[in-house]
Amino acid sequence: MDFHASNYSRGRGGRPLSRLKALMKAEGTNVCWICGQPIDLGLPPNHVMAWTLDHYVPLSLGGDPLDPANAREAHRRCNSARGNGPPPNHVRTTREW
Repeated sequence: MDFHASNYSRGRGGRPLSRLKALMKAEGTNVCWICGQPIDLGLPPNHVMAWTLDHYVPLSLGGDPLDPANAREAHRRCNSARGNGPPPNHVRTTREW
C-alpha cells in the first residue's frame, strides 16, 4: 500500500485528528447526533455505545476530516450503522408528539 492510499493521508489518524477529538469531547454535548441519546465517556473505546467522532459529510464522499463544522459526536454503533449514508433527515426528541 502506498502512503497516499493510507488512512493517515485521508485524515483518519495523526495528531490533528486527535486534537479535534479531544476538543469535541471537552467542549461537546456528549449526546449522539444520530439517536439523540447521551454518550457515556467512561466506556472503553471498543464498546458499541462508546464515544466516536462522526463526519457529517463522510470522508468517502469528500468531507473534510479536520473541519470542526463537519465533526459530530456519535455512539460507535450509530456511526457504524450510518456508514457513509446521508445524514439523518429527522430530529430526535425525548418527547412523543
